[in-house]
Amino acid sequence: MNGSAVDYEAVQHLLHGGNGSGPGDDVPGGNLSAYGTIATGNDSLLAIVSCYDDYPHNELLVEFEFWISGVVMNVVALIGILGNIFSMVILSRPQMRSSINYLLIGLARCDTILILTSVLIFGLCAIYPHTGYLYYYHYQIFPKISLVVYPLAMIAQTASVYLTLTVTLERYVAVCHPLRARALCTYGRARLYVVGILVFSILYNLPRFWEVTLISSTHPDTGLVIYCVKASDMRTDETYIKVYIHWLYMIFVYFLPFSLISFFNLMIYRQVRRANKERQRLSRSEKREIGLATMLICVVIVFLLCNLPAMMINIVEAFYSVIIEYMVKVSNLLVTINSSVNFFIYVIFGEKFKRIFLLLFCKPRGRQSPDDGLIHDDSSFSNGDASNRNSGRFQRVGTTRSTSTKLSNCSMRTIRTTVRSTRAPSPGPIVYYPARETLPRLAQPPTITRSSSMFPDWGHRENGTNGGIMMASSGF
Repeated sequence: MNGSAVDYEAVQHLLHGGNGSGPGDDVPGGNLSAYGTIATGNDSLLAIVSCYDDYPHNELLVEFEFWISGVVMNVVALIGILGNIFSMVILSRPQMRSSINYLLIGLARCDTILILTSVLIFGLCAIYPHTGYLYYYHYQIFPKISLVVYPLAMIAQTASVYLTLTVTLERYVAVCHPLRARALCTYGRARLYVVGILVFSILYNLPRFWEVTLISSTHPDTGLVIYCVKASDMRTDETYIKVYIHWLYMIFVYFLPFSLISFFNLMIYRQVRRANKERQRLSRSEKREIGLATMLICVVIVFLLCNLPAMMINIVEAFYSVIIEYMVKVSNLLVTINSSVNFFIYVIFGEKFKRIFLLLFCKPRGRQSPDDGLIHDDSSFSNGDASNRNSGRFQRVGTTRSTSTKLSNCSMRTIRTTVRSTRAPSPGPIVYYPARETLPRLAQPPTITRSSSMFPDWGHRENGTNGGIMMASSGF
């Protein structure tokens, strides 16, 4: 095997994995150490042909990687980026403001970064070995940007995992401990959670910036200077591989978050099943909360299914030093799929999300419909956020209703009636299921033949009453 083969394999293994799901996650620690040693001790050979792929490839693996990463992954990535952009636009609307939606916006941002880095590291790089296209990207652009893209991918992956865990915790508190949701599930706290996760992800992945180095080589015939990457001395250290690459990675990116996510979703699922048995007695607001919990359970299930193969690959590599190349390519694709499908889950399970999406992106311009006001009827609130405490409910204060009565002399007289609602003072925002508020019934208003209200009847009055109290949802 010549120097070219050594370096090519090192680059592929270094930037195509070994320590988890996502870009850069199937790096074989032991093998990469050998590659680094050979590359370091054979500089004269590397200076000539180290960055050229002029050796026989595994044609089946190259073709498999082309179709999985070069074709399918790039198509999925394009759809996923568009879906995440739609999600961020919709979830950032004023009527969608809530703690859970802020966490989902952060998750969409991290997923978008993870998708982009997957394309740069896997998708585009898989095209040249099979087709010969993108030569300039393969040898000029990719080696230079990989010094930053690779650590950025690991940061995005770590943040995505812990944001998913935080979303699960938020739903667990909201569904199983609704009274504590007043203090814990607030918009301000959601911002702190996101900032804390980003700081942790950056600090944990700082060593990634020193795992690869850039080298250049000149072809002896053409004189063209090209670039490629190789493992640094730190990355080839056996202790570093065993402690950081294998054990710390599996504990902090797999075992710990996956165990907590599974446990809390089991608790949420039990609560949802219990609530569905009493669904006839649930109010509209409580049904909405159960629907939101069900939607996020689906998000987490997809997350676990798409990341479990990568976790198993890392376990096999760490304990048995066996790398299944075909499974590595598939696991990278599954991670990209996981980062791309949340938008479709929101559309399927989130009625309000789907309404706003259709209103913003699918409604013909210049046409007005009675449903235009739907985005204002159940504005979201930040649970416990003082700046938004009144946005979750609406009062009919000073609402005027007018009737027209025909008099005996055929003249018209307008009778204006003012109806004011009475409600108990609220110490804070609405809590999640199963908590309910007991509100006094309003006295029956005078019989009116025609009425107009500042709040059209959109079907959000609880239990068919006309009490004038509207309960807000959590954003979906």
